[in-house]
Amino acid sequence: MFPCINTLHTTSAYERGQIYGQAAKDQIQHSVVTYARLFAACGIDWANACERAMRFEGVIAQVDADLMVELNGIARGSGQRLGSLMALNCRTEILPATFFSDEPQLAHAAMAANRAAGLPDWLADAPWDLALKDGECTAMGVTAAASRTGQAWLAQNWDWMGRQRQALVVLHTQGPSGQSITTLTEAGMLAKIGINQSGFALGLNILRSKRDGSRLGVPVHVLLRHLLDCRSVAHARERLQALQTDLGLGFGAASNVPCADAQGQAACFEVSPAGWAEVTPTRGVVVHTNHFVCESLLAEQATIGPVLSSHQRLETANQYALQTPVGQAELERFLRDESDGFLSICRSPDPSVPPESRVESVAGIVMHTQPPAMWVACDVPSRVAFEAVPLARQTVPA
Repeated sequence: MFPCINTLHTTSAYERGQIYGQAAKDQIQHSVVTYARLFAACGIDWANACERAMRFEGVIAQVDADLMVELNGIARGSGQRLGSLMALNCRTEILPATFFSDEPQLAHAAMAANRAAGLPDWLADAPWDLALKDGECTAMGVTAAASRTGQAWLAQNWDWMGRQRQALVVLHTQGPSGQSITTLTEAGMLAKIGINQSGFALGLNILRSKRDGSRLGVPVHVLLRHLLDCRSVAHARERLQALQTDLGLGFGAASNVPCADAQGQAACFEVSPAGWAEVTPTRGVVVHTNHFVCESLLAEQATIGPVLSSHQRLETANQYALQTPVGQAELERFLRDESDGFLSICRSPDPSVPPESRVESVAGIVMHTQPPAMWVACDVPSRVAFEAVPLARQTVPA
């Protein structure tokens, strides 16, 4: 199982961050090195990435001032600069809208700047490989009506650079309401895929909008941490509307947030700098990959290369969605699907691609909402068992 970090024994946001930073110091450095190379391959050196990320400081403080306090604590505990932690948490906003296209990037100057700043290059002098743009995530939300157990489920594979498996941690923390949160995330990030004590679960599928990076808005990984304090899908819907309309912040980049709750509901929320929209279940099941499907946001879609296989994976996911009722066994089988070879829902690393550039299913996650439960496959899901993750237990007053 991935390293587990518990910050629930303190009510101080700064101390939570410091505990997290100290416990994950090596993994956070690993994340910094990974993303320094990734941004450089897009023509953005690390100093520039940090500068861009720091522009979101005011937005994050408006969402939840304690999150900026926590990020400062993570920086102190890990020995990193705040800008580096901000760059990790704003990685989706920093990546160019063309990231999933086949458009070449200008990398040499950025990589040279990183070397001059003393940042190690995990790819050394290897060329940027377009295979790193080939994969992301496939998710399925199951309502109580379609569930074998009578309760909602959420499952997804997270497809990314296999190198980042070494940076994954299970973080036990809390939201502003005081309830406990368990999230599987990349070290240094506030949250990614997770569930809280109310039985509200969420995941992430990256999308690319033509307007990504065009405005300041709530960063995706900050949004995930914010929503993990919700009690239900309906509550998450209210918070999205509040961020868009009441606070007028909107969103800095595109992503899809699949959700399920203890009331038996499930949905996918597509967000972009142009707004947000909801994908509702069909016959009790909702699936999503890495392109917009909501009518109101279709025009926002940035160009994506065919090897991303987003449409192909969505078709496969829809076939699984028809096979109700759905329970844990069916969801694990879904996440282990290899019917389309190296572009399947379960993505094994392609041996024809250099090892440092292989995209794969870094982990598979299945969550049950009532009672709250999480199982994680800590490698390509077809290779390993799904193991139960002990969830956070609240030890401080709510």
